[in-house]
Amino acid sequence: MQEIIKQISPDILLLSDFDYDADLRALNVFNQRLGAARYPHLFALRPNSGMHTGLDLNGDKRLGSPQDAQGFGYFAGQGGLALLSRYPINKSAVQDFSTLLWKDMPNALLPTWPDGSPFPSPKAQAVQRLSYVAHWLVPVQLPSGPLNLLAYQATPPVFDGPEDQNGKRNHDETAFWLHLLDTPQATPFVLLGGSNLDPADGDGRVEVMQALLAHPALQDPKPASEGGRQVANPSHKGDPALDTADWKDPFPGNMRVDYVLPSAAFKVLDAGVFWPAPTASNSALASRASRHKLVWVDVELP
Repeated sequence: MQEIIKQISPDILLLSDFDYDADLRALNVFNQRLGAARYPHLFALRPNSGMHTGLDLNGDKRLGSPQDAQGFGYFAGQGGLALLSRYPINKSAVQDFSTLLWKDMPNALLPTWPDGSPFPSPKAQAVQRLSYVAHWLVPVQLPSGPLNLLAYQATPPVFDGPEDQNGKRNHDETAFWLHLLDTPQATPFVLLGGSNLDPADGDGRVEVMQALLAHPALQDPKPASEGGRQVANPSHKGDPALDTADWKDPFPGNMRVDYVLPSAAFKVLDAGVFWPAPTASNSALASRASRHKLVWVDVELP
């Protein structure tokens, strides 16, 4: 992963599935190992993943499992988000929406039992947060002025039952941004992170991802790769060149689930996904790093 970061050398980098600790020691060590490419400004907050509740949140009538945390996790801080930047981060102005209760989300698709009662219980729904990991608004100070980063990581829309708890939560985690964007944003922004939701394929509720990509406040640079194109799943509807995750074939297969979406104010210069063709000399580097590929976008500041 570090070699890929050095090659792409983004000015701002969002890492997902990065374990959190209160002093950011792990993030600082990771940053130091980037050598000359390291970043002077780091940011992370405690994620909901691994934040145990003491309640049965998945309806199995057992307590203390990773599924009973606010977001799946064996320990507090597991699988969080981390932000690295070459520009100053205005930490005092950060807005952390991760504490928003799912039930308080407008038009929330809350899961129910077949009889219509709350799943897994009213008590559980009273404390269940919307964010599987996090939803942040992080202001970064660029030479030309402020930039807001809208960052998140959503739950996979699978690993549940007929109540579709994860599928509905995944939908609402992305729908959250639609509600936010309905309020005009005065500051240029970039929405980035992992939705775990392809706009055409997979088990998720694709219509909400389609709506986000079509929102007039955003633009979709459609980052692509030759690697994704060459290892396409024939049964999929979406453009395989846009895929960002390399999952087991034939199911779920490769999908587009990671995004960098600049606001309409930006001029996009270039975009891509670090997923070399299978015959390329650096193909093994991408395979070793993660099943999720690095997505990058170059923009001209407004």
